[in-house]
Amino acid sequence: MSHSRLLLVGVFVVLLSALGLATVSAQDEALSDFTFTGWSLNEGLSRDVILANADVFAAENGISITPVAFPFGEYLNQVILQANGGQLSGLVQSDVAWMATLAKLGVLADLGDYVTEGVYTDAALTACQVEGVQYGLPWTTASIGMVANQELLDAAGITEIPTTIAEFEAALEALQAYNPDVIPYAAMTDLAQLKDILPWIWTFGGDVFAEDGSVSLGDEGSIAAADWYASLLERGLIAADVDRFDARQLFAQGLVGFYEDAIVARSLAAGNKPADLDLTVVPVPRPVLNEGDASQALLWGHCLAVVDDDQAASAAALAVYLTSDEAVTSDYFQQLSLPPTIVSVLESEIVQDDEYVSQWTSDITATARANPFWIFPESARMEALLAEAVQAVMIGDASAEEALAEAAEEIGDLSE
Repeated sequence: MSHSRLLLVGVFVVLLSALGLATVSAQDEALSDFTFTGWSLNEGLSRDVILANADVFAAENGISITPVAFPFGEYLNQVILQANGGQLSGLVQSDVAWMATLAKLGVLADLGDYVTEGVYTDAALTACQVEGVQYGLPWTTASIGMVANQELLDAAGITEIPTTIAEFEAALEALQAYNPDVIPYAAMTDLAQLKDILPWIWTFGGDVFAEDGSVSLGDEGSIAAADWYASLLERGLIAADVDRFDARQLFAQGLVGFYEDAIVARSLAAGNKPADLDLTVVPVPRPVLNEGDASQALLWGHCLAVVDDDQAASAAALAVYLTSDEAVTSDYFQQLSLPPTIVSVLESEIVQDDEYVSQWTSDITATARANPFWIFPESARMEALLAEAVQAVMIGDASAEEALAEAAEEIGDLSE
């Protein structure tokens, strides 16, 4: 990083400290060396951006930060193994979906004292809480939403983004007719990601848990969603065994009309598309069953948690710096297109002038819902049970009623 960049960030830190937006620094408390564990430290551009900012923090405080990286697919298991072996320390990146699992390990510090009122959005803070305890500081918060290849839609004669299920099906059929080699909708059909049917269950009026906490999976809406998903496969409007990685690659190659991903879908597509391919990525609010229904999406985001040991104060200071420093979060957004969690930057021209992010925030994230399984330590198994049930319906091994009823019974046992 250039000397001018170092000076710029340093000036921002001083100014924000004066405003009460940055907390612990070398002036407040002597910091010590610590480790920083994260899957984003294993991934190209995100690694470079994050470590550049961490290096600035380390230099200003005269300390050393040791990065520890694991691929996303094995990250949670590795973190759990390290925690159970007493080897996890320092700052730890967490998906919002994993906060309850990590909190149950009993190694995380309560970061409530590091939250300055009015800095973070309430939704972002809540996403990193477990039973009301602030076990993480929110790093980025958005949603898993749908995107479309505008050029492909135009070529297929689709003049408007579909807003209802009926319009969506018509658009998929138009894509199929335009080019049989195109996957109209690269839905998550690989077993590991079939849990992504959740927003479709909500779309059809179903849920997995009722308001009283009882399991409602197998209700009319969830049955309708599973049957509809299976019908898309039968008609060739979706493909079998597709995961997020497959969908991303095929979308970037111009072979997918619609698919679901985090808000980083645009930058991922731009980084993987052939040089001679025109590809405009547009956010698509999930189509609704009936006009006037709220579009459904899964809440998505990253938290920074801290292990409660002798490195905790130093790790928490970096967590505050990375998540609430305006210069750092603005840079993070501009380079990675990941929405910040602090009000000041969300309301800034930097974010508001980005039509893609602004539309995603207002049309998709605004009505996003947390995964209902996240609050349970056995959430991964619950999601797997739902996925296995939907897969059974899709391959014709069981009716939706039978498969979801069986899954509901097992999920109920795990939730007690």
